[in-house]
Amino acid sequence: MAAPSDLVDPPDLRAGFEQIFNAYFAEIHRYIARRLSDDVADDLAAEVFLAAYRGGYDASRGQVRPWLYGIATHLVARHRRTEIRRWKALSRTAERPEHSHEDAALTRVTAGELTGRLAGALAVLSRGDRDVVLLSALGGLSHAEVAAALKIPAGTVASRLNRARKQLRKALGDVNPLEENHG
Repeated sequence: MAAPSDLVDPPDLRAGFEQIFNAYFAEIHRYIARRLSDDVADDLAAEVFLAAYRGGYDASRGQVRPWLYGIATHLVARHRRTEIRRWKALSRTAERPEHSHEDAALTRVTAGELTGRLAGALAVLSRGDRDVVLLSALGGLSHAEVAAALKIPAGTVASRLNRARKQLRKALGDVNPLEENHG
């Protein structure tokens, strides 16, 4: 049986992890919330840091930020079916006129989030392409950071992003969804 002192993490481990948590929790939470929802983000962000704490940070992995985004993206992938159903539902909502109080409320709640044709277009992207787009657009990660987060070559990030942009642009009527001004 372990001695009580063996069950407590050393202070330097707790302090280092506390610094990582304080530096990145809000950013990781925001990324997950933008991909899924605030409610899911609360739980998944906590899971990200629990997994990070259990796995321990190894400096040979590279920077902490992409490592955490990689964990977050992996956990989001577990919720992908729900995510895709949500985007398809939002897409269908945008295609029909509001007829009920529920429709009006749904429209207000989803205002400012991924809606309409963009949601539908994202839903049909491959997982890899969608992850690259969302890490870039919602997470604000560089190509190198996306590569580190997904454990893929930087060239793969560039090709996936290029392919996804073309598919999204086509689905949206030649509008680039990753640009601030759409026309």
